[in-house]
Amino acid sequence: MTIELRHLRAFLAIADEGNVTRAAARLHLGQPALSRTLRQLENHLGARLVDRSTHHLELTAAGHTFRGKARAALAAVETALDPAGLRGWPLRLSHTWAALGDHTVPLLRRWDETHPDTPLELLRIDDRAAGLTQGKADAALLRGAVTSPGHRLRTELLVMEERVVVMAADSPLAALPRITLADLTPYPIALNTVSGTTTMDLWPPTARPATAIEVTNTDEWLMAIAAGRAVGISTSATPSNHMHPSLLYRPLADAPPVPVVLAWPDSPGHPALPDLLTLTRRILADARAGEAASA
Repeated sequence: MTIELRHLRAFLAIADEGNVTRAAARLHLGQPALSRTLRQLENHLGARLVDRSTHHLELTAAGHTFRGKARAALAAVETALDPAGLRGWPLRLSHTWAALGDHTVPLLRRWDETHPDTPLELLRIDDRAAGLTQGKADAALLRGAVTSPGHRLRTELLVMEERVVVMAADSPLAALPRITLADLTPYPIALNTVSGTTTMDLWPPTARPATAIEVTNTDEWLMAIAAGRAVGISTSATPSNHMHPSLLYRPLADAPPVPVVLAWPDSPGHPALPDLLTLTRRILADARAGEAASA
C-alpha cells in the first residue's frame, strides 16, 4: 500500500503521547482508525514500532529509530509546502552554542553579499545534533564527537578549538593565569548534558571533581557559573559570544582541543549546501592567513 503523511502523523502522535486515546484525541480521530493506520505503517515497514504489552505504550528499538526519520520526513514536506518558501528557499544552519565563534559574523555577512536570493537562517537548537536529525536544519555546526544513531550524516572538520575555564568573576581561580584539570577538582563542575562537550571523563578516574551540576542548555550553564555555584569548561569560541561582567575566562592547560565540524544529512539536501561549505572554508582560511601575517 502507499504510505501517506497521515501514517507518519499517526505514529508520531502515538510516540509523543504514549497513549492511543490521547493520540486519537490530538488528531481528532477514533481509536480504531488510529490503530488501523499504525498497523498499516508497521505492515509496510515489516517491523513492529510500538510495544502494546503494557498500559503505557513503549516504542520498540525500530520505533525509536523510525521516530527520528518520520520527524525529519514530515518536517521536510512541511517546509517544501510552505508558501513562504517560494519567495526564497532558506538554508537553515543550526548550532547548539557559539556557532562558528568569531567567524560567525563574517560568514553571515559574506553569505548575504554573495547569495542575496538564498537567506541563511542561523538557528540555535538545544539538541545533541542541533535538530539536524529531526529535519529542523539543513546543516549544523557541531562540537565534539558527532553521533546520530539511525541517521547517516556527513561531516567536515573545520577547526580545532582550545578549551577554556569559565568562572565567576570573584572565583579564587581568577588569580591563576592558566588552569589545570587538577586545579578544578575541588569545585563543582557545571555540565550541559544535552549539548555540552565536557563530561567527567575529561579527568582521570581517580582524580575527578566530587560534584557536578547538570543543566540542559547554555543559558542555565552560564547562570550557574555566574552565580558562583560551579565552574565550567568550554572552548575558545565562548568568550566572544558570552561576555559578561560576572564571568571570567582562563586557558585550560592540559585538556585536548575540541573539533568543530559542519554536518549535514547524507542524502539529497538543500542545493546551496556546497556553497556554504566552500564559503566556510574560505573564511577560515582567510582568518588563518591573517593570523600568520600578524604573527
